[in-house]
Amino acid sequence: MLERPDGGERAILVQISPNGVGAEIALAEFRDLALSAGAIIFDTVLGTRATPDAKYYVGLGKASEIQEAVLAHDAELVLVNHELSPSQERNLERLLKCRVIGRTSLILDIFAKRARTFEGKLQVELAQLKHISTRLIRGWTHLERQKGGIGLKGPGETQLETDRRLLKIRIKTICQRIEKVRLRRDENRRARKKSNTPTVSLVGYTNAGKSSLFNALTGAKIYVADQLFATLDPTMRKLELPGSSSVVLTDTVGFISNLPHQLVEAFQATLEETKEADLLLHVIDIADPNWREAFFAVESVLKEIGIGDDAKIIQVFNKIDLREGWQAKAKSTEAGCKVWVSAFTGEGLDLLRETIAEQLNGEIVDEEIELSVNDAKLRANLYEAGAVVSEKPIENGGSVIHVRMSPAEKLRIFRG
Repeated sequence: MLERPDGGERAILVQISPNGVGAEIALAEFRDLALSAGAIIFDTVLGTRATPDAKYYVGLGKASEIQEAVLAHDAELVLVNHELSPSQERNLERLLKCRVIGRTSLILDIFAKRARTFEGKLQVELAQLKHISTRLIRGWTHLERQKGGIGLKGPGETQLETDRRLLKIRIKTICQRIEKVRLRRDENRRARKKSNTPTVSLVGYTNAGKSSLFNALTGAKIYVADQLFATLDPTMRKLELPGSSSVVLTDTVGFISNLPHQLVEAFQATLEETKEADLLLHVIDIADPNWREAFFAVESVLKEIGIGDDAKIIQVFNKIDLREGWQAKAKSTEAGCKVWVSAFTGEGLDLLRETIAEQLNGEIVDEEIELSVNDAKLRANLYEAGAVVSEKPIENGGSVIHVRMSPAEKLRIFRG
């Protein structure tokens, strides 16, 4: 609905930091975002400024520097690593004579490229429409025209008013469709609860390796790429756990620092899967030198969507194969559970499965049981539940069976 001038992808990056702290990390992430969107970066303009300028966000001197970079490289796109107001975007476009896109618009563009399912496309479109509804006036040449209308007194509504009205209608329609999706998800969750099937949700910073871990655990073949927001649409698979139990594992969209509010709002239907999960696996890219900043960014988003301190969370430190001397291990403390794994090599995945089972069902029962010839029914039930590790016969005609199962499963089998 919003017309844009045609242009290439020759881009200039702009980042203005309040005090220079963390500027390198923020710029590296923004560069990755730009590359994920398909931009070709020709130059970068950096600066520091305590408070944003009301007109250009940057000062007049820095705006002139950006203008020189645009002319020098014949750039058609300026990407600014900040949230710009509609007037600031408009003023910069008039000065630079090219498109100017802020951080939120860039992330929305990436999401629009990656959405594959009907639900994902709806959610992205809703976020985009809400974002551009305040920016309709930019770049339009016909908005001041009046629509007289036959038989109408007065000038009628302007084209801008018409466009805003159409936007509101479209937003309302999408919200109604997303509400249907939310209700369907609620029904599916209720069905899983009735069947006593727990749900486990993967969360983490974008490109932390969630999809690779999902594939390694479940044997699925969902799309994996070394790029930001490679996964957008949620995927669910059954995951078998030690102790003859199983869960539904969900792979969700990755988080990022300063996640646009429009995306959090639009993706409520999807994020509810995370909120309602019985257990969260917070996947952390331990090979990333800035993993601590990413960790706290994810924690911030989790709080924003309503996940409290009482939620069950396992911290999964992924990519240990990229750290020299690191090995798979699991550790439980009062602060929570931590597991070190490699989704690429498979190291630590058995430890992770066992930790998930223990968090959901209690400590796994691992013992040997002596069965007599009269315990044929119990023996059959143990095999049917998949709890038998090994069996060896004994002299009285019975056998000793090595079993592994959850306490709840043991109670169910021996009571039955």
